[in-house]
This record gives sequence, C-alpha cells and structure tokens, in this order.
Amino acid sequence: MIEQGILYLTSILLGIMLFFSFVVAPSTFKLLNEKYARKFIRGIFPLYYLLNLGISLIVVILIAYLSDFSHKFYLMLSICILFFISNFFLMPMINKFKDEGKEKNFKVSHFVSVAINFVQMIFLIIILIK
Repeated sequence: MIEQGILYLTSILLGIMLFFSFVVAPSTFKLLNEKYARKFIRGIFPLYYLLNLGISLIVVILIAYLSDFSHKFYLMLSICILFFISNFFLMPMINKFKDEGKEKNFKVSHFVSVAINFVQMIFLIIILIK
C-alpha cells in the first residue's frame, strides 16, 4: 500500500511539473502583458516549489520508512533538495537580477532553474520506470 502511494505521489509530482512547464509558464507570457505576467509568475513559483517540495519530501519519508535506500531514495532526495534550493536561493536571485536589469545574470540563473527542473523530471521518470 505504501509502495502504491509512492507511485501515485511520484506520478502526481511529474504531472504537476509537466503541466506547469509546458502549459502554465508559456501561456502566462502569451496571454498576459509583461507587468501582469511577471506578477503572476512571482506569485505562483513559490507555491509551485513549495507544493513540489512537500510532495517530494513525503515520498522521501515514505521510501525511508520502507528502508528502501536504493536509487529511488537518492533520486527523490535530490529532487527534494533541488526544490528547496530553487525556492529559497535560486528564485530570489533570479528576481533580483531581473529587478536590477542584470540581463546576462538573469538569463544564466533562469537557464540554471530550467535545467534543474528538467533534471528533476528525468529523475522522476527514472524512478517511475525502474
């Protein structure tokens, strides 16, 4: 039963990430002007990261409860840590660079956040197929 919960939560996490990455974020900049898009993104990203951090932390705890310290545990722990870093360190840095007009720094840090998100999705797929 716990294994099934881990599978469901991992699938939900991947679904949230895919929907946000390929529907919510691109649609925001297509449908809203820059002022409102920026305000929306700055409001929703912390929620996105915190929700995903919470789900991934629950999965880490469940896997640890089962004493399954296989690749699944370490991949999910990495996903969890990356959500923490993205929310509490990377996102504020990205916002600061944008506010200060440091476009090069903004683009690099934004690319890092996209790369992290992509790596997390790959890790989730690995967890689900093995």
